[in-house]
Amino acid sequence: MTVRIFRGKDCIHHDVGHDHPESPDRLYAIDDQLLSSGLEMTCEHADVKPCKREYLALAHDPYYVDSVFERAPKTGLVWVEDDTGMTPITLSAALYSAGAGVDAVDWVMAGEDRQAFCAVRPPGHHAEYASAQGFCFFNNVVVAARYALHHHGLNRVAIVDFDVHHGNGTENIIAGDERIMMFSSFQHPFYPHSGSPVSASNIQGVPLDAGCTGEVFREKVNYWFDALRNYKPELILISAGFDAHAEDPMAHLRLREDDYKWISAELRKVADEVCHGRIVSTLEGGYNQSALARSVVAHIKGLQGDTLERGGA
Repeated sequence: MTVRIFRGKDCIHHDVGHDHPESPDRLYAIDDQLLSSGLEMTCEHADVKPCKREYLALAHDPYYVDSVFERAPKTGLVWVEDDTGMTPITLSAALYSAGAGVDAVDWVMAGEDRQAFCAVRPPGHHAEYASAQGFCFFNNVVVAARYALHHHGLNRVAIVDFDVHHGNGTENIIAGDERIMMFSSFQHPFYPHSGSPVSASNIQGVPLDAGCTGEVFREKVNYWFDALRNYKPELILISAGFDAHAEDPMAHLRLREDDYKWISAELRKVADEVCHGRIVSTLEGGYNQSALARSVVAHIKGLQGDTLERGGA
């Protein structure tokens, strides 16, 4: 089975300025690399529906959800947080971004040996229960996780977050919810200055020092796979951030494409063993466009079950 790529029609149009790192060019670069790599032809593709407000309320304070709708401007640009802005198209983009996870969960749960990648923006893992932060409005991966629990009757879901920035929003929302186990790696100390120590027993955090290489990353997160096997999730969700790449300007880790392919292939192996191969991955960070696009291709190849020896690309 090939990976299915989910896209939202307005995700490409959310644009708060040419100098903002979270730009539409991120998705253009990914699409270009998917074409040049041949994956555009071998993957399946699906357009998504906007997320329903009732599904957003599975992860967020309903009053906060209302406030995002109310603050959406009809013209111009509104900053809801220091680096998180809204244009007239942003609300629609955020709804499509969250809706991608919901639609991907439905598709993955409808069969076996299914893997999905949501090529969407704005990202989500910094959005907390009642606040926007770090380019994020709605927590896409938690919406997907809670939707899977509530609408597909699952008992255990795992979230794996390998962004360079700690997924503070995800931890904020799910801490103490034993139906969801979160595994996260992130540069520390670094924005958003959270994640170590962890806040609850259902959170597994791996803080990484600046300058951390792929070899060190692999060694530190290697225990995740047995922990996942022991937890036996019925679905694995991934917050896939690629800003830990050595070429990314936002941080100071030294990962390469083969590291992303490695962790993706290892997660696929676990999924094959414990949850019929069901994985839903959604895009988070990654701000060097070339490195981001190459890393997404490596990630998707890993999800397809490809393996890679160190030194390849």
